[in-house]
Amino acid sequence: MLFSVFMLALRSVRRNMLRSFLTILGIVIGVSAVITMVTLGNGATQAIEEKITSLGTNLLMVSPGQRIGGGGHGGVPQFTEADGEAIAAQIGGVAAVAPQDRTTATVVANGRNWATTVVGSSNAWFETGNWQLASGRLFAPDEQLSGAAVCIVGETVRRELWGGTAGQTGLGQQLRVKQFSCDVIAVLAAKGQGGMGDQDDTVLLPLHTLQRRVTGGHKVDNLLVSMQDGSDSAPLKASLRQLLRERRHLAKSDDDNFNIFDTQQLAETLSSTMGVLTSLLGAVAAVSLLVGGIGIMNIMLVSVTERTHEIGLRLAVGALEREVLLQFLIEAMVLSALGGVIGIVIATVASYLLSGMMGVPYTFDPAINLLSLLFSAAIGVVFGYFPARRAAQMNPIEALRHE
Repeated sequence: MLFSVFMLALRSVRRNMLRSFLTILGIVIGVSAVITMVTLGNGATQAIEEKITSLGTNLLMVSPGQRIGGGGHGGVPQFTEADGEAIAAQIGGVAAVAPQDRTTATVVANGRNWATTVVGSSNAWFETGNWQLASGRLFAPDEQLSGAAVCIVGETVRRELWGGTAGQTGLGQQLRVKQFSCDVIAVLAAKGQGGMGDQDDTVLLPLHTLQRRVTGGHKVDNLLVSMQDGSDSAPLKASLRQLLRERRHLAKSDDDNFNIFDTQQLAETLSSTMGVLTSLLGAVAAVSLLVGGIGIMNIMLVSVTERTHEIGLRLAVGALEREVLLQFLIEAMVLSALGGVIGIVIATVASYLLSGMMGVPYTFDPAINLLSLLFSAAIGVVFGYFPARRAAQMNPIEALRHE
């Protein structure tokens, strides 16, 4: 019986194709909007997490002053290598500490020049920043201590100075940074864009090399502190804050003259915020589904009125009320489910295209698509019940007299 009722509902839909399409348009828009919003939101969340993770996992960035990101410290004492050594020696749960100094300079090699960021640090910089080498080697211990004229270049610098092919590494060649030249001993593996711009646009020198030959002095811009896996950042940050306050001779009433930037906490906060925004956008888009449901109810009421004579005839020859009710309910469900399927197809194409335009990852989530399809079918049941019940409760005699 169900099959025959289903086929009867399909014939009714096919009989008025244009009206059926206009009826389900609201469902199509609603389903496609919900899926597109949720897919783009999930892609944006994933992109943010990847960018933050590329800075380094379990990473704390300690900078002088209260401004995150450093620069313009306004006379606040800066850090030294000794601060980094004290953190590594006295605080548990620390995996590595890398003092970092940085400046901008035009580097020259192979007859070309390129303006880039020049960073001075130790080999711990690789662990704290989750960096890998594409080729070459790390700094030797004596090169770090003596401030040897050696350097490691990022992929962008390599490409701009030695050409667009990865085969031209520049290894063993000379690179001039301001007034001195250094030997290129390695190339960093590419990381791409990060939260602070192109991460591959950099030249790495031993810290003492940068201090003695480029910037002068012994200042350290910031300290990169990576935590051991499984470490709780809250107590570690408290210990770190206490140690730095003691080393900077701050009284109890003094405010901190440094800041601690926690990438893990930032990632969790941004992911949570994006999740809320995605849910909000999805809820707004879901309003279209309710509008679509009202449209289905309206058209089903019109259909019941137009087919009053047909309904009366069915009831007169012995059709049960529940069979008439089921027929119109299935008809409403077919309409809404058909709108759901078309909406999923449109959403898949739109999400894929918009993800590419926005530069966020595209992921097909079967759960969201299935949930949207079931929700659209449920809307058909909810909004189709009243017209179906009205048809089922008709008096056969009065229905047959209907003109």
